Amino acid sequence: MDGPETDFNLKVVLVSFKQCLTEEGEVLLDHYIASWKGLVRFLNNLGAVFSFISKDVVSKLQIMEHLRNSPQYEHYTSLQSMVAYEVGNKLVDIDRRSRSRYPNSGCRTVLRLHRALHWLQLFLEGLRTSPEDARTSTLCSDAYNASLAAYHSWIVRQAVTVAFCALPTRKVFLEAMNVGSSEQAVEMLGEALPFIEHVYDISQKLYAEHSLLDLP
Repeated sequence: MDGPETDFNLKVVLVSFKQCLTEEGEVLLDHYIASWKGLVRFLNNLGAVFSFISKDVVSKLQIMEHLRNSPQYEHYTSLQSMVAYEVGNKLVDIDRRSRSRYPNSGCRTVLRLHRALHWLQLFLEGLRTSPEDARTSTLCSDAYNASLAAYHSWIVRQAVTVAFCALPTRKVFLEAMNVGSSEQAVEMLGEALPFIEHVYDISQKLYAEHSLLDLP
């Protein structure tokens, strides 16, 4: 595994999710995209084992950046404005067909990012609360099974489970956060993870209210 980038700090990335939210609780998409790019850097620092997630995330971020630069960009300022626009103009597959008619819709794209964010949130929380000798493969598998696994095929699930067996130790993960000692990293996660959780909870509620959580 390559050494972490000297200018990378996971706390800065996690706290950046706080900037995603307005006082009214809107999720600003430019900040959401920027925060996710920081998380991708963290995943890439940990080697190729997370490439199955980071590559998919990068492709979804590119779709969102395209929408933010499209003639309809004003509708993609926040998560709330995007949902209102796409649902109001029937640009999402509310009827849940097996094959999406709008594979690059903002709602479908952010849903994939939303699910991946839940996995990472659960995994980081597992790292924070686990004992020093905890197996990261188990922590990551538990987080995966509680989030992304339900949306992947059996073959993908098996391949991911095998890949997790090659994960570095808990100590290496905590050091890759580039915030100091393992103890300092654990303390940082306790302070910073709530920012991700808040964004996730607001997004989850919005998607549930519009029946968007199972878009194909």
